[in-house]
Amino acid sequence: MKPFEVLFLGTGTSHGIPVIGCKCPVCTSADPRDNRFRSSILIRSGEHALLVDTTPEFRLQALRADISHLDAVLYTHDHADHFNGIDDLRVFCRDQVLPVYCQEETKHAIIDRFPYVLTGSTVAGGVPHLQLNTLKAYDEIEIGPFTVTPIPILHGKKEIFAFRIGDFAYATDCSEVPPESIPYFTGLDTLVVGALRYWPHPTHYSVFEAKAFVALVGAKRAYLTHLSHNVSHQKLEDELPSHIHVAYDMLSLSIGG
Repeated sequence: MKPFEVLFLGTGTSHGIPVIGCKCPVCTSADPRDNRFRSSILIRSGEHALLVDTTPEFRLQALRADISHLDAVLYTHDHADHFNGIDDLRVFCRDQVLPVYCQEETKHAIIDRFPYVLTGSTVAGGVPHLQLNTLKAYDEIEIGPFTVTPIPILHGKKEIFAFRIGDFAYATDCSEVPPESIPYFTGLDTLVVGALRYWPHPTHYSVFEAKAFVALVGAKRAYLTHLSHNVSHQKLEDELPSHIHVAYDMLSLSIGG
């Protein structure tokens, strides 16, 4: 696979940071890395681009990152902070139907909650025109130059998807990885994994658990994302081993090459 770029469009948890009405040290921080849109990434290689999740700020993320084309959208799951920006995909459907790839549950969430994105009679106009494609666990798919493997992980009791592309994997909103999924995280150059806060949470890894998962799979380098306002960027960065870092909005990583 050719080298590609991973761009963090957002690195925050469901509230975003600053949190509305909060005056804590992180929400009032002068460090721009503590300002976090909801979590999403863009994967780019040449003229090709894959979006992972449509957050409520997707319009602002797309403007900030100067996104003008998408080959497809991948969804990790259907929670609002990863999903509810779906309407802003319409600008990428002016002259084409945009492919969307997701698990069966997310497919039905789109049909139930946003039925109009599938029923437009013509391409163009004021609504998205999406083509839904169901992903099966561990089955590779080819999208442009990218080979994508959906990997089941647990978000509390909910099964969602992480994604592996080459030597890169993205596992946000993870609280547990089933044993059968572990091998799909081995041999990675770069792992992105959620780390909500320092202490345990029922549906997300803590910083300690995320570090343990990085050690378990032996990733050469790792970046923590989906961070809450309980985590200061610089404080956590100073506490981590040299191969683990704190992601921040608009951070760009080069994979391969």
